[in-house]
Amino acid sequence: MGSDVWGSVRIFRIAGLGLAGLVLAACSGQTEAAGTAQAIGATGPAASAPGVPAATVAFEGGDQLSPKDPIVVKASGGTLQAVTVTNPQTGNAVKGGLSPDKTTWTSDDHLRYAATYQVVATAVNQAGTPTEQRGEVHTLKPAGVATPALFQPASGDFGVGLVIGLKFDHDITDKATVEKSFKVTSSPAQVGGWYWVGKREVHFRPKDYWKAGSTVKLETTTFGTPIGGGVYGGQDVSATYKVHDSWIAKADGSTHQIKAFHNGQLVKTAPTSMGKTADTPPRGATPTFNGTHTVLGKEAHKIMDSCTYGVCEGDPGYYSAPENWNVRISNDGEYLHENLKTVGVQGSANVSNGCLNMNTENAKWFFDNFNAGDVVEVTNSGGPQLSINNGHGDWAISWTAWQAGSALHG
Repeated sequence: MGSDVWGSVRIFRIAGLGLAGLVLAACSGQTEAAGTAQAIGATGPAASAPGVPAATVAFEGGDQLSPKDPIVVKASGGTLQAVTVTNPQTGNAVKGGLSPDKTTWTSDDHLRYAATYQVVATAVNQAGTPTEQRGEVHTLKPAGVATPALFQPASGDFGVGLVIGLKFDHDITDKATVEKSFKVTSSPAQVGGWYWVGKREVHFRPKDYWKAGSTVKLETTTFGTPIGGGVYGGQDVSATYKVHDSWIAKADGSTHQIKAFHNGQLVKTAPTSMGKTADTPPRGATPTFNGTHTVLGKEAHKIMDSCTYGVCEGDPGYYSAPENWNVRISNDGEYLHENLKTVGVQGSANVSNGCLNMNTENAKWFFDNFNAGDVVEVTNSGGPQLSINNGHGDWAISWTAWQAGSALHG
């Protein structure tokens, strides 16, 4: 049967015993007054041999344990024959195993929050007399469960500008505890850090671009951890990314040129037209954002519609036009793409609505060679700095400011 996941804290209710029955007792420091050993009924075996005491069983923990901690059942004066833990609501069994000497059973599954689990333990004493004992485990009902979602897919091939991130579905009060539960490793090793974008979102990047050929792994261990305000961590996530060759484009708004570098070598120069800086009708200035962008995705053919950012049909400056070889570099509608209407000024003037326009041949080349995570550095565009919330503007933040954005800074 499938296992239950999400996390648990146990209250183990104990049945009264029949003649020579199995005794299931709380561990040291745990008392009946704590509500962990209330009788609910039991079955007992035939009497054991004279002078041979019944086996006893103890469980470790209390009624407010971390969901990461396992259910542990231990036998004294005998051995465990079997322990089963099930969720009667789902019918799922909780996995676990006996120690080599059969005196200890330990669960190795996470449990659900706010659930009741039924436990059945059978043990035999030194005379071989078995006893069955039944009990319950009641799991913690938190005020909320904050579950992370990956900013990127769980695996994939990315450029050197890869930004890793997590988005939670609850506000995070104790950011430091949550951040400590994250682990990022890279091969080869590179210096990096976390930066909190808001109450629910946190990003990770290295000090400098990832090294080509790197493998980057992300693991969270927030599950079952109290993270403030009665909220606990939800199911953990993990991801593994491969960094491909270095592809970096440098677009200069003053020279109206875009240059492409493959592993540090210049391989392409193309004229371009960026967003216009003059306050001309009908829309006024629409400059391209300055700063380091990364490729977010590609579409060979797309209808560019100004209504996607609020300028809709009937408004001054509205447009809806098919465009080819589109490489998206921000969430604000910035692309590298073909635009045949601006070919005459590409390389000499910035007249676009914010995109980097090129002719067919050059746009197709960038479309074929630039992929997710590859870098497009824009300078001298006359526009504001790209923000962290506008695609992957993380690289526009200085390393000193990035470090200050960590909950563990200082």
